[in-house]
Amino acid sequence: MSVLLVTHRACLGHSNGEDHPECPDRLRAVLTALEAEEFSDLIREQAPAATLEQLARVHPVSYVEGLLAIRPPEGEWVSIDGDTAMGAGSAEAALRAAGAGVAAVDAVCRGEVRRAFCAVRPPGHHAEPGRPMGFCLFANAVVAARHAQAAHGIARVAVLDFDVHHGNGTQAAVEADGSILFLSSHQSPCYPETGMESETGVGNVVNATLPPGADGAAFRAAWGNRLLPALEAFRPGLVVISAGFDAHARDPLAQLRVREVDFGWLTTEICQIADRLCGGRVVSLLEGGYDLAALAASAASHVRALMRA
Repeated sequence: MSVLLVTHRACLGHSNGEDHPECPDRLRAVLTALEAEEFSDLIREQAPAATLEQLARVHPVSYVEGLLAIRPPEGEWVSIDGDTAMGAGSAEAALRAAGAGVAAVDAVCRGEVRRAFCAVRPPGHHAEPGRPMGFCLFANAVVAARHAQAAHGIARVAVLDFDVHHGNGTQAAVEADGSILFLSSHQSPCYPETGMESETGVGNVVNATLPPGADGAAFRAAWGNRLLPALEAFRPGLVVISAGFDAHARDPLAQLRVREVDFGWLTTEICQIADRLCGGRVVSLLEGGYDLAALAASAASHVRALMRA
């Protein structure tokens, strides 16, 4: 069975304002890379909009409704926090970004595909249950995980995050619930200044911090020696990946020295574990990555591994 690619043109309509690093060109770069002949076997689907019921498994209804009511005129933006804004198309983009994960979970859990990649924006792993932040509006990965539990009876879901920034929103949403495992590698110190290794939730959170300048060898060691063994021990029924590529050496927003080959290695390792534990079920969602060339190459390496592993 092939790999599903879920995206939606509405995700290009989200804007944080002029000259913002989280821009539509990020998604264009990824989608252009995935038009190469080697990706011709991808099954391509348009993302549905997430429903209020699906979002409310993670976020209070008042939060969801308040955020979706922010619809400024074309060419104008409403600032949500110091890093995050919403433009005319942002509400629909956020619904499609969260809905992509839901659709991917449905396809994987029904056995239609083994793996899926959601090429979407805005990203989600900084969005806490009651607060948007760090370019993120809804916690897309957690919405996907909760949908797997509610709609498909998946008792234990693992969320793996290799974005260079700690997924504080994901951690906040799951740290009190042992049915979801959260594993993260990230630079420290770095925004959002969370994700210390002492933060363990109810035993379901494992943070592996990497100092500025850490390279691919350190990245692989963090996953190989600490995070992947925790995944094996948890024995999930589904793996959800927060696939941020801003740990790349060329990325302007942090100082790690990871390369696209390292992302490919980790993806292969994750898929092999998923094959052993949960029928290969992996759903991946795009998070960060702000150098366009590095983002495109890294996403291609990631999807290539999803297809070949």
